[in-house]
Order: sequence, then structure tokens, then C-alpha cells
Amino acid sequence: MAVLVHLLACAFGLGSWVAVNGLWVELPLIVNALPEGWDLPSYLTVIIQLANLGPLLVTLMHRLCPGRLKEHLVIYVILSIGIVSCLLLALFWDRTTLIGGAPHSTAFFIITFFLALVDCTSSVTFLPFMMQLPANYITTYFIGEGLSGFIPGVIALAQGVGMAKCVNSTHTTGNHSSTEELWIFKTEYLPPNFSTELFFFFLALMMCISLAAFVALNKLPRTFEMSTENLVPDTAVSSICSGLDNPGADTEGEGSHADEAESPLKAHPKHSMAQLCFIYCVVVWVNAATNGLLPSVQTYSCMPYGNLAYHLSAALSSVANPLACTVAMFVQNRSLAFMGVLTLMGTGFGSYNMAMAAMSPCPLFQSAMLGEILIVLSWLCFTGTLSYVKVMVGVILRDRSHSALVWCGAAAQMGSLLGSVTMFPLVNVYRLFQTSDFCNSQCPS
Repeated sequence: MAVLVHLLACAFGLGSWVAVNGLWVELPLIVNALPEGWDLPSYLTVIIQLANLGPLLVTLMHRLCPGRLKEHLVIYVILSIGIVSCLLLALFWDRTTLIGGAPHSTAFFIITFFLALVDCTSSVTFLPFMMQLPANYITTYFIGEGLSGFIPGVIALAQGVGMAKCVNSTHTTGNHSSTEELWIFKTEYLPPNFSTELFFFFLALMMCISLAAFVALNKLPRTFEMSTENLVPDTAVSSICSGLDNPGADTEGEGSHADEAESPLKAHPKHSMAQLCFIYCVVVWVNAATNGLLPSVQTYSCMPYGNLAYHLSAALSSVANPLACTVAMFVQNRSLAFMGVLTLMGTGFGSYNMAMAAMSPCPLFQSAMLGEILIVLSWLCFTGTLSYVKVMVGVILRDRSHSALVWCGAAAQMGSLLGSVTMFPLVNVYRLFQTSDFCNSQCPS
């Protein structure tokens, strides 16, 4: 029975962030089909921030009406909304409407908001439900939550990306008396191994698996024999990894229950005010960079090198995040100096990515294989190093106190919001980043 509960807890965790993670790894195929084009990621970062309305409402309900909110009913609702939204996305993701005389992806944006609402709200509802089980099963739940980013990335790699080729096309100019045919190159994208619609149906299937697992966990008798063996050595690391990657997690009393489940409690480490300021500044900066600043311009930094570079950057970055969290479970270094060095390294990789975006459509080594390799590795290292920093910051603050961890979540959310709000006008209003056509680039070779 214990093995079954572990499997159910892992499957339940799959539904936490699978929809949003899936959207990010599918963007290399979507940006070529929707009218927003390369600006699409900047819209998504803002939509995801708006979706934090869900955890805010749940938190307010806990504050204003303690004991009145039934988490299991909320989970049933949000998982059902997630399944329906994934199905609607598969059917209507490429539908556009005219607003102000220009086409816009209103269906995609509205459905994305509900998907983000589901995932953000899961951070403050799934964990309280799992706290009804022993801490060993909570560890397994967080493994499933990590897989919610890993599996879509692997599926996206298997899907491949539509390779681009340049074909000759004629364009007729002139009037009735004299016409002239111009030969121009046109970019034509070959289809991937399977369609975007099928990928979204796969996300719906994962949400269904999560819902089925939740139903089974909810129906199991509470008197069955529980496992007493941890699947990984440090439950705390798993929880912090998940909570900091998903702003809104552990915002209210959940962490206190986790503390009660573990014994003995660790002594609060001593940090000076300057060290605490440094830690919280790192939290704000790292989340601003990883959740707002850089994702908004990933298209501009990668697309000049081609669809394959963007596809690999998005998919491998999605895989790098849970892998970095897994490494942090077994290799821990709580030195603030080491954390500062890693933050500088991650910032360096992010600066390279931002510089390539600013140089779009003619970044360094655009026409060479070296350029593609560098941009993919830079995005991979950027995500991996800063994900590890997020985990270790959470571990340090969790050992200090529950309130320190709550403030950490607030700082993470503030950084994410500042990053996305800062980049949106720079990308969509001031047009500081330029697009180009793959086959009609004016860049020197």
C-alpha cells in the first residue's frame, strides 16, 4: 500500500506546473504561427504574474475565514479547469481576433491565463492537502512536481522543431500597363514530428493523471500503514526547490506544518542584518532575471540563430531546472560567498543572453555553428546556476525560521513582478529589440 501511495503522490504532483512549463517549451513552434511573433514571451510573463490572483484569494480566505476554505474542493475545481483549458488550447490556440485593426491571439491569452491561474493556485492548495500525509510522501510529491517541468521538456525534445528552409517566391509589382515579377526568398517551416495540438492534448492527459491520483488519495482510508523510509535524503530541499521556482508556494501556514512534521528542529542560524539584506537582494534579483527579464527576450536572443537553437534552449532549460534542484538535494553548500559567486556566474550568462537579444537580428556568430552552441549553453547554464541559488537560499532561510521563508516567497514574487513589468514596455512599446526574417536577414555574413 505504501508504494501505491508514493506513486499516487508523485502523479498528483505532476499537475502542479505542467501546463505553464509545457507552454514555455512549446513556444518555439507557437511564435511562428501567432501574430505577436517574437513578442509572445513578454506577454506570457505578465499573464503569469496576473494569475497570482489565485493564490492571493486563497491566502485572503485563510486569513479572513479560517477553516472555512475546503482545499480538496478547490483542488477538484482547479484541476478540472486545467484539463478543460488544455483541451480548449489544443482546439483554439491559433485562433485570432481583430482588435484595433490588427490580429491578436485573444483565445491563446485567455486560456493561458486560466492555465497559469491553475498552476499558481496549486502552490497554495496542493501542499496543505499533502500535509495530511507523513513527510515521506510529501517528498515524493515534490519529485512529481519536479517532473512537471522535466517531462514536457523531454517530450518537446522528442517533438523536434520545424526546421526552416528558404524557397524562391515571386512577387508581382506594378499596374495594369506594366508589371514586374520580383524573386524573393520566403521562409518555409517544415512540420515537427507531431503537432502542437497533440502536445496540448498530452498536457491535458497529464492533468487527468494528476486529478485521478488526487481522487485516489482522497478516497484512501487514513488508517493504512504508512511508509517510514525517505526516498531522498532531505525533504526540506525538495520543498524549497518547488516553492521558490513557483512564486506563491508556502505563502501562508503550510511551512509551519512542514516544520512540525520534522524533528528535531534545527537551531536558527545567526546572520547579521547585512547578510540578510544580501540574501533577500539575491532572491529579488534571481527571480527578476529568471521569471521576468530574460524569458521576455528569449526569442530575440535565440531566434536569429534559427528555430533549432530556440527549441533546444527552451526545452533544455526546462529540464535543467529540476536537475539543478535534484543536485541541490545531495550537494549542498550554504556559504554566502559561494552563493554570491554562483549568482554572478548566472548573471554573466544572463547578460550574454540579453546582449544577444539587444543585438538582434544580428547577434555574434549568427551564421556559424559556434553561435548556436554558445546561446544554447548560455541559456542552460543561466537556468541551472540560478536554480541552484534559489534552492540554497530557501534552505538557508528555512533553517532560520518560517517567517524568514515567507518573506523569501514575498521577495521572490516581487522580483518576478518587477522583471516582467519592466520588460513588457521595453519589448512591446519602445521596441528596443528587433525581429528579422530567417531568409531575408540583412546581417553581414
